[in-house]
Amino acid sequence: MKAGHRPAITIRRVYEPPAPGEPPRWLVDRIWPRGLTKAAAGLAGWAKEAAPSTALRQWFGHEPQRFAEFRRRYIAELRARPEATDVLVAAAHVGPITLVYAAHDETHNNAAVLREYLMGRAHA
Repeated sequence: MKAGHRPAITIRRVYEPPAPGEPPRWLVDRIWPRGLTKAAAGLAGWAKEAAPSTALRQWFGHEPQRFAEFRRRYIAELRARPEATDVLVAAAHVGPITLVYAAHDETHNNAAVLREYLMGRAHA
């Protein structure tokens, strides 16, 4: 990555159709989104290994009051396995990317935490 270059990483729900000119979309959930075809998702890739562990995802249960602890545990998982996000870091070095997720909550979700982690990793 160029010195001083800040990667452009956005997040969107996977159910929102790709916008014209949207950066490559990377699914960051461990489970394929219900009712969505691969063609409709318009993905550059599926970074399944960068998603929270099944145990952590089930514990969180998309409960907003658990989000701070979910964030802490998920970042710990990501730090323990940095290779799980290598594909996303490499893609962000090439150009802007969009992390897509299936959760209904646009604030309290794994993609928001993953984006934060990737932005920090890009500057490490």
